[in-house]
Amino acid sequence: MRSRTRTHTRTLSVLAAAGLLAVTAACAEPEESVHAQAGADGPAGADTEGVANTVGVPLPEEAQHVHGVGVDPGSGKVLVASHAGLFTVPAPDRLTREATVPAHVGPAIDLMGFTVQGPDHYLASGHPQGDTDMPDPVGLIETRDGGRNWEALSLAGESDFHALASAGDLVVGFDGALRSTEDGVNWRDLAPDVEAFDLAVSDDGSTVVATTGRGPVRSADGGAAFVVVADAPPLALVDWVPGGETVFGVAVDGGVYRSTDAGDTWERTGELPGNPEALHADEGQLIVVADHHAARSTDEGATFDAW
Repeated sequence: MRSRTRTHTRTLSVLAAAGLLAVTAACAEPEESVHAQAGADGPAGADTEGVANTVGVPLPEEAQHVHGVGVDPGSGKVLVASHAGLFTVPAPDRLTREATVPAHVGPAIDLMGFTVQGPDHYLASGHPQGDTDMPDPVGLIETRDGGRNWEALSLAGESDFHALASAGDLVVGFDGALRSTEDGVNWRDLAPDVEAFDLAVSDDGSTVVATTGRGPVRSADGGAAFVVVADAPPLALVDWVPGGETVFGVAVDGGVYRSTDAGDTWERTGELPGNPEALHADEGQLIVVADHHAARSTDEGATFDAW
């Protein structure tokens, strides 16, 4: 199954300024064997505001902020794009007894935007850190060796994409303007009035869902024009499950939502406490990063745990 990831932007502070996000408490100390049961039937945000998340795999302190999460479709490893670069976490369904310990891969790059194209093949954007010899910002960059080495594709020294989503050859990004490319080099401007925090794209590229300060917006013409999704929850994160019309989202209060009609309507399926940072969704699982922990759900967000 083809993997695809949207990236979380660190512009949740902008959502807070827009009144859509309540700033949560700092991360609590990690706990062992913690299991979160969602309140799927409760009101949005019930009992979660101000509660730090300790559910999931603790991430290294040096990761600091997390901007995106994905799954490599070849190895099954969970990929965490952070302020310090890329971290990999052993696959949840691995057959070995390998410990679930994140490992840093490749150069120090503040990976603001991140999306998975295929096995060991990822795209990203952001800023070089430390002695990493790359332009600042890096523009759109690519790795074909699992993050060990990155090369510039376009807009080096010009663009810092805070949101990236991909479907096949199509890549949609937001670097202050919403744009798309099919070759990684030539970009086409999309709707000028959308300031996207996160993006999700359908398999054929015709439908784009974006989270914004106005709430979720949706395009049925490949991003040329968007409309605000009526009666939608205040989503911060979205991701499209490949192979159909299912989209998952995480609200600013940690509520988990599912749409089965390409982002037009939403129903609550669960919740994860804390400050949501990144989301990955595929046919068998959700991975949500909140408060420096990567948590996994195999029941559409009803419960979360480590692996």
